[in-house]
Amino acid sequence: MLPLLYSLVFVEMAVSLTLLFKTPLRSLLVMCLDAVKRGKGLIMAESVAGTLFVVLISSVYSIITIKKRSIDAGAVTPTDQVLLANHILEVTLMGFTLFLGLIIDRQHSHVKELRYVGKNLEVAKRMNEGYTANDQKAKD
Repeated sequence: MLPLLYSLVFVEMAVSLTLLFKTPLRSLLVMCLDAVKRGKGLIMAESVAGTLFVVLISSVYSIITIKKRSIDAGAVTPTDQVLLANHILEVTLMGFTLFLGLIIDRQHSHVKELRYVGKNLEVAKRMNEGYTANDQKAKD
């Protein structure tokens, strides 16, 4: 499961970095994210995120169980140390994956809003130029 989580984190980081800078790849990515959010992809993404969250909670519970066992026994066995390290790594990667998913969602919303505001600004500039041209003709 760790290689899958590592690859997911790296892909999400690449998507997040792509959304930061205005490139042709960003517009393609925004169109893809729009398509995913419109169809059944949103339901699938939410269910995968929910499943990932449940597994995260399960791993946290396992960490707490191992900690309690080590407190009761007075010493940590090598097997528990390995399990604890593995669970901590999994929890960290799963939490970071969920966090990056939220970041990507917010970045996508802000990029779409930025496009909308930019288009409205262009329209307002054109209208303002038209009004100033009419005012200058009226003065002459």
